[in-house]
Amino acid sequence: MAEPVATRRTSRHRTANSANPVRVETTSPMDAFVQPLSRRAVRERQRAAMSAETQIEDDAVTEDVEPDADVAADPFLSASRAFRTVATEPSSFGAASEQSLPAEATTIHVAPRKGKARRKFLAAGATVGVMGIAGLLAVSMTLPTEAVAAAQGAQVTSATSLVATSQVLASEVSEAEIQAYVASSDVQNETIQRTENFSTASLIDLAAEKGIHYSSALYTNDADAAIQWPFVVGVAMSSPYGMRNTGMHEGIDLVPGAGAPVQVIADGTVRIATESGGNYGVTVYVDHIIDGKVITSHYSHMQYGSLRVAAGEKLKVGDIIGLVGNTGRSYGAHMHFELIVNGSTIDPLPWLQKNAGRYDY
Repeated sequence: MAEPVATRRTSRHRTANSANPVRVETTSPMDAFVQPLSRRAVRERQRAAMSAETQIEDDAVTEDVEPDADVAADPFLSASRAFRTVATEPSSFGAASEQSLPAEATTIHVAPRKGKARRKFLAAGATVGVMGIAGLLAVSMTLPTEAVAAAQGAQVTSATSLVATSQVLASEVSEAEIQAYVASSDVQNETIQRTENFSTASLIDLAAEKGIHYSSALYTNDADAAIQWPFVVGVAMSSPYGMRNTGMHEGIDLVPGAGAPVQVIADGTVRIATESGGNYGVTVYVDHIIDGKVITSHYSHMQYGSLRVAAGEKLKVGDIIGLVGNTGRSYGAHMHFELIVNGSTIDPLPWLQKNAGRYDY
């Protein structure tokens, strides 16, 4: 029988015994290429090579060295000898390990860890940030108290616990230094005895007290002003300034009632104060400086013996100069009031309505 010829469909060789054929595969060029091993595969190969080398050496020791009776009886001694024998030849393990690995697998590619430095930097930055925030909180909690204490001149004491600080201070302060005092319920406040009598009064009451017939039809006086009316409260007017049947009436007649106190209208100096004023009876002239000019106020027909001022005396607004009467050429108790500027009289009513109530001159 002729030997079969290999065809393109197969590369297997047939033997003479066709009943038990033997498959022979050809070597491909790709079989020579060794794939790179991973780190895990390298470790497993190293472990396998180490186990194989150890087994070979143990077998060699067992064949060459005859076991001693003592060694066989003592397992610890046997184990120490076995390890000592293996440790005496470290170079063989290295050679076996290096020979067991293919040349292409000796270079292991390990991916670099690019994020390690970044993670370290971020961790350090986070630590610094947390420490900074903690420091700011500590400063904000302690600085205001220390600043206030320093401003008041007190000794600054840093305290980490308010409760602990209060307890320490309480233990250091003696009973003699305690400033608080708690009175018993039996202690009563003494009643303050006032000798002055206080009351409220209206303008009508004030006028009645001073004997003045009050009237708000003409004016209302401001008792705190620098320029005021001749009476502390409003009174009526019986005759105005101007011509009348008997001649020129050079002032206004006010009728507060007999005995009413007459007050000076502004600060000034008494020029004349006399009870022999002719037709004016008991009369007073007072010079004032108002708006840089001299203006004279004239009060007449007052009661005899009621003068309270003298020539040359300095007066303040509101000072009493006499009492309303019926002296001189008068037909009933009244106050004849005049204002004189540059030697001539002016109508007192519009001037007082304009200037009374002023707080300056």
